[in-house]
Amino acid sequence: MLVVVVICLLWVGVINEVGFHPGGRVFDLAKLPLTIGLYSFCYGSHSVFPDIYSSMKEPSQFPSILVISFSTAFFLYTGVAICGFSMFGDAVKPQFTLNLPTTFTASGVAALVVVLTPVSKYALTLIPVAFGLEDLLPSSRLRSYGVSMLIRTMLVGSTLAIALTVPYFGSVMALIGSLLVMLVSLILPCACYIRISGGKLTNLQVKINLLFSSSTLLK
Repeated sequence: MLVVVVICLLWVGVINEVGFHPGGRVFDLAKLPLTIGLYSFCYGSHSVFPDIYSSMKEPSQFPSILVISFSTAFFLYTGVAICGFSMFGDAVKPQFTLNLPTTFTASGVAALVVVLTPVSKYALTLIPVAFGLEDLLPSSRLRSYGVSMLIRTMLVGSTLAIALTVPYFGSVMALIGSLLVMLVSLILPCACYIRISGGKLTNLQVKINLLFSSSTLLK
Protein backbone atom coordinates (compact mmCIF):
# COMPACT_ATOMS: atom_id res chain seq x y z
CA MET A 1 0.00 0.00 0.00
CA LEU A 2 2.90 2.33 0.71
CA VAL A 3 4.32 1.69 -2.75
CA VAL A 4 0.91 2.36 -4.33
CA VAL A 5 0.63 5.73 -2.57
CA VAL A 6 4.14 6.71 -3.69
CA ILE A 7 3.32 5.73 -7.29
CA CYS A 8 0.13 7.83 -7.12
CA LEU A 9 2.15 10.85 -5.96
CA LEU A 10 4.64 10.46 -8.80
CA TRP A 11 1.82 9.82 -11.27
CA VAL A 12 0.08 13.08 -10.34
CA GLY A 13 3.35 14.99 -10.51
CA VAL A 14 4.57 13.57 -13.83
CA ILE A 15 1.67 12.16 -15.83
CA ASN A 16 -1.09 14.52 -14.67
CA GLU A 17 1.27 17.46 -15.16
CA VAL A 18 1.00 18.98 -11.70
CA GLY A 19 4.75 19.30 -12.05
CA PHE A 20 7.68 19.81 -9.75
CA HIS A 21 8.36 23.45 -9.00
CA PRO A 22 10.38 23.87 -5.79
CA GLY A 23 9.59 26.95 -3.79
CA GLY A 24 9.13 28.18 -0.24
CA ARG A 25 11.18 27.74 2.88
CA VAL A 26 13.02 24.46 3.17
CA PHE A 27 13.57 24.87 6.92
CA ASP A 28 10.87 26.26 9.22
CA LEU A 29 11.91 26.23 12.87
CA ALA A 30 8.34 26.83 14.09
CA LYS A 31 7.14 23.58 12.48
CA LEU A 32 10.18 21.50 13.44
CA PRO A 33 8.49 19.76 16.43
CA LEU A 34 5.54 18.77 14.21
CA THR A 35 7.92 17.50 11.55
CA ILE A 36 9.86 15.40 14.05
CA GLY A 37 6.61 13.97 15.38
CA LEU A 38 5.24 13.04 11.96
CA TYR A 39 8.49 11.54 10.75
CA SER A 40 9.28 9.64 13.95
CA PHE A 41 5.77 8.23 14.23
CA CYS A 42 6.40 6.28 11.01
CA TYR A 43 8.91 4.09 12.85
CA GLY A 44 6.66 3.16 15.79
CA SER A 45 6.03 -0.48 14.91
CA HIS A 46 7.58 -1.91 18.07
CA SER A 47 4.33 -3.44 19.34
CA VAL A 48 4.33 -6.03 16.56
CA PHE A 49 8.04 -6.89 16.73
CA PRO A 50 7.59 -9.81 19.19
CA ASP A 51 4.92 -11.41 16.99
CA ILE A 52 7.04 -11.01 13.86
CA TYR A 53 10.05 -12.49 15.65
CA SER A 54 8.12 -15.48 17.03
CA SER A 55 6.52 -16.24 13.65
CA MET A 56 9.81 -16.23 11.71
CA LYS A 57 11.21 -19.52 10.41
CA GLU A 58 14.73 -18.23 11.09
CA PRO A 59 14.57 -15.85 14.11
CA SER A 60 18.32 -15.28 13.82
CA GLN A 61 17.61 -13.18 10.71
CA PHE A 62 15.45 -10.72 12.66
CA PRO A 63 18.20 -8.03 12.87
CA SER A 64 18.58 -8.15 9.10
CA ILE A 65 14.82 -7.78 8.70
CA LEU A 66 14.90 -4.68 10.89
CA VAL A 67 17.75 -3.12 8.92
CA ILE A 68 16.08 -3.80 5.57
CA SER A 69 12.65 -2.63 6.74
CA PHE A 70 13.79 0.61 8.36
CA SER A 71 16.20 1.42 5.52
CA THR A 72 13.45 0.94 2.95
CA ALA A 73 11.08 3.09 5.00
CA PHE A 74 13.71 5.80 5.42
CA PHE A 75 14.39 6.17 1.70
CA LEU A 76 10.69 6.02 0.79
CA TYR A 77 9.70 8.62 3.39
CA THR A 78 12.56 10.92 2.45
CA GLY A 79 11.73 10.64 -1.25
CA VAL A 80 8.05 11.34 -0.61
CA ALA A 81 8.93 14.37 1.51
CA ILE A 82 11.16 15.81 -1.22
CA CYS A 83 8.60 15.14 -3.96
CA GLY A 84 5.74 16.56 -1.90
CA PHE A 85 7.62 19.76 -1.13
CA SER A 86 8.76 20.07 -4.74
CA MET A 87 5.16 19.77 -5.95
CA PHE A 88 3.26 21.84 -3.37
CA GLY A 89 5.86 23.99 -1.60
CA ASP A 90 4.78 25.62 1.66
CA ALA A 91 1.19 24.54 0.99
CA VAL A 92 2.06 20.85 1.51
CA LYS A 93 -0.03 19.28 4.28
CA PRO A 94 0.93 16.63 6.86
CA GLN A 95 -0.70 14.07 4.55
CA PHE A 96 0.24 14.87 0.98
CA THR A 97 -2.89 13.04 -0.24
CA LEU A 98 -4.85 16.08 0.96
CA ASN A 99 -2.94 18.18 -1.58
CA LEU A 100 -3.69 15.92 -4.55
CA PRO A 101 -6.34 17.36 -6.89
CA THR A 102 -9.55 15.37 -6.50
CA THR A 103 -10.19 15.37 -10.26
CA PHE A 104 -7.43 12.83 -10.95
CA THR A 105 -7.96 9.08 -10.75
CA ALA A 106 -4.60 8.62 -9.03
CA SER A 107 -5.76 10.94 -6.25
CA GLY A 108 -8.82 8.78 -5.63
CA VAL A 109 -6.70 5.63 -5.55
CA ALA A 110 -4.31 7.22 -3.05
CA ALA A 111 -7.19 8.33 -0.82
CA LEU A 112 -8.70 4.84 -0.88
CA VAL A 113 -5.38 3.23 0.01
CA VAL A 114 -4.89 5.66 2.91
CA VAL A 115 -8.29 4.61 4.28
CA LEU A 116 -7.66 0.88 3.83
CA THR A 117 -4.18 0.91 5.38
CA PRO A 118 -5.16 1.49 9.05
CA VAL A 119 -8.10 -0.89 8.67
CA SER A 120 -5.83 -3.70 7.50
CA LYS A 121 -3.18 -2.88 10.12
CA TYR A 122 -5.65 -2.77 13.00
CA ALA A 123 -5.91 -6.55 13.33
CA LEU A 124 -2.11 -6.88 13.41
CA THR A 125 -1.87 -4.18 16.06
CA LEU A 126 -4.42 -5.97 18.27
CA ILE A 127 -2.53 -9.28 18.23
CA PRO A 128 -0.32 -8.52 21.30
CA VAL A 129 -3.42 -7.47 23.29
CA ALA A 130 -5.31 -10.59 22.21
CA PHE A 131 -2.38 -12.83 23.15
CA GLY A 132 -2.20 -11.17 26.55
CA LEU A 133 -5.89 -11.83 27.18
CA GLU A 134 -5.57 -15.44 26.02
CA ASP A 135 -2.73 -16.00 28.49
CA LEU A 136 -5.11 -14.96 31.29
CA LEU A 137 -7.54 -17.77 30.51
CA PRO A 138 -7.63 -20.25 33.40
CA SER A 139 -7.47 -23.40 31.27
CA SER A 140 -5.49 -24.28 28.17
CA ARG A 141 -8.61 -25.99 26.77
CA LEU A 142 -10.25 -22.57 26.49
CA ARG A 143 -7.52 -21.38 24.11
CA SER A 144 -9.23 -22.68 21.01
CA TYR A 145 -9.65 -21.13 17.59
CA GLY A 146 -13.23 -20.12 18.37
CA VAL A 147 -12.25 -18.43 21.63
CA SER A 148 -9.46 -16.57 19.84
CA MET A 149 -11.92 -15.30 17.24
CA LEU A 150 -14.35 -14.26 19.99
CA ILE A 151 -11.67 -12.32 21.89
CA ARG A 152 -10.53 -10.48 18.77
CA THR A 153 -14.11 -9.70 17.72
CA MET A 154 -14.88 -8.33 21.18
CA LEU A 155 -11.74 -6.20 21.13
CA VAL A 156 -12.63 -4.67 17.76
CA GLY A 157 -16.26 -4.15 18.75
CA SER A 158 -15.44 -2.58 22.12
CA THR A 159 -12.87 -0.17 20.69
CA LEU A 160 -15.30 0.80 17.93
CA ALA A 161 -18.04 1.49 20.49
CA ILE A 162 -15.68 3.61 22.59
CA ALA A 163 -14.50 5.56 19.55
CA LEU A 164 -18.09 6.36 18.58
CA THR A 165 -19.27 7.38 22.05
CA VAL A 166 -16.33 9.17 23.74
CA PRO A 167 -16.03 12.86 22.71
CA TYR A 168 -12.75 13.89 21.10
CA PHE A 169 -11.61 10.26 21.16
CA GLY A 170 -9.52 10.70 18.04
CA SER A 171 -7.60 13.69 19.41
CA VAL A 172 -6.96 11.99 22.76
CA MET A 173 -5.71 8.80 21.10
CA ALA A 174 -3.49 10.80 18.75
CA LEU A 175 -1.86 12.51 21.75
CA ILE A 176 -1.44 9.26 23.71
CA GLY A 177 -0.18 7.42 20.65
CA SER A 178 2.39 10.08 19.85
CA LEU A 179 3.68 10.14 23.43
CA LEU A 180 3.92 6.36 23.74
CA VAL A 181 5.46 5.86 20.31
CA MET A 182 8.21 8.34 21.08
CA LEU A 183 8.74 6.74 24.48
CA VAL A 184 9.00 3.19 23.12
CA SER A 185 10.80 3.85 19.85
CA LEU A 186 13.35 6.52 20.86
CA ILE A 187 13.56 7.42 24.55
CA LEU A 188 13.59 3.94 26.12
CA PRO A 189 16.02 2.38 23.59
CA CYS A 190 18.52 5.20 24.10
CA ALA A 191 18.14 5.08 27.89
CA CYS A 192 18.44 1.28 28.01
CA TYR A 193 21.43 1.33 25.68
CA ILE A 194 23.25 3.79 27.93
CA ARG A 195 22.31 1.81 31.05
CA ILE A 196 23.29 -1.61 29.66
CA SER A 197 26.52 -0.54 27.97
CA GLY A 198 27.67 1.49 30.95
CA GLY A 199 31.31 2.51 30.79
CA LYS A 200 31.88 0.93 27.36
CA LEU A 201 30.42 3.97 25.57
CA THR A 202 32.46 6.96 24.55
CA ASN A 203 31.41 10.48 25.46
CA LEU A 204 30.33 11.05 21.86
CA GLN A 205 28.04 8.00 21.90
CA VAL A 206 26.47 9.07 25.17
CA LYS A 207 25.89 12.59 23.86
CA ILE A 208 24.28 11.27 20.65
CA ASN A 209 21.88 9.08 22.64
CA LEU A 210 21.04 11.95 24.97
CA LEU A 211 20.48 14.22 21.97
CA PHE A 212 17.93 11.82 20.45
CA SER A 213 16.12 11.49 23.76
CA SER A 214 16.05 15.20 24.51
CA SER A 215 14.90 16.14 20.99
CA THR A 216 12.00 13.71 21.39
CA LEU A 217 11.03 15.25 24.73
CA LEU A 218 11.13 18.74 23.21
CA LYS A 219 8.68 17.62 20.53
